[in-house]
Amino acid sequence: MSGFDSFNADYFQSSYSIDEQGQPYDYGGSDGAYSRQFEGYDYSQQSGFFPPEMMQQQQPYMGQIYQPTQTYTPTSAQSFYGSSFEDEPPLLEELGINFDHIWQKTLTVLHPLKVADGSIMNETDLAGPMVFCLAFGATLLLAGKIQFGYVYGISAIGCVGMFCLLNLMSMTGVSFGCVASVLGYCLLPMILLSTFAIAFSLQGMMGIILTAGIIGWCSFSASKIFISALAMEGQQLLVAYPCALLYGVFALISVF
Repeated sequence: MSGFDSFNADYFQSSYSIDEQGQPYDYGGSDGAYSRQFEGYDYSQQSGFFPPEMMQQQQPYMGQIYQPTQTYTPTSAQSFYGSSFEDEPPLLEELGINFDHIWQKTLTVLHPLKVADGSIMNETDLAGPMVFCLAFGATLLLAGKIQFGYVYGISAIGCVGMFCLLNLMSMTGVSFGCVASVLGYCLLPMILLSTFAIAFSLQGMMGIILTAGIIGWCSFSASKIFISALAMEGQQLLVAYPCALLYGVFALISVF
């Protein structure tokens, strides 16, 4: 053990002195080319590398914590959407659904001798026609005929044909939505025929007479509305003939 203690004492002995830390180290001889004088470096020269605005003292925060300074003026919702919500139009009107106009168009179809209002009939209202097509298909379903696909398919083909024909015949032209709206509203008498077919057969003489009268009713109402909306005086018979062909197909679906 005495030898081990003497070995540790000899191992940790060194001639290094703390007083020598401040002395320079000369690695290149007396010239001092590689001398490093750490204690002689002037750190105050580093301030020249920073802009003067960064060296200014930061101003203390004078606000309140959790209460930020209000930098904008709050605006109400009325400034974005108008002066008042009461001035906004109803939702049904924005969607193009006007029950007053729907009722007037329905009365015009049910009363063939009534003068049609061209300004109302020229609207592209498809709410009523969709309801009438569904009602026509529902009455056929009650009669044991599932013909929804035929109803919508024939309606689409008929609207395209009448759209092309009326644009060739009229001077002002007509939109596809207007044609579909008028033809859809004039389908209302055909719903009465399909409703009658639920309880009675239409394949006899009385059924043929009733069917012919319904076809004439639908075609006359549609031609009257087209003439009034497009200012086509004297051409009602020319417009009524293709309408009669279209509604004749719906009558065949109802009868057979």
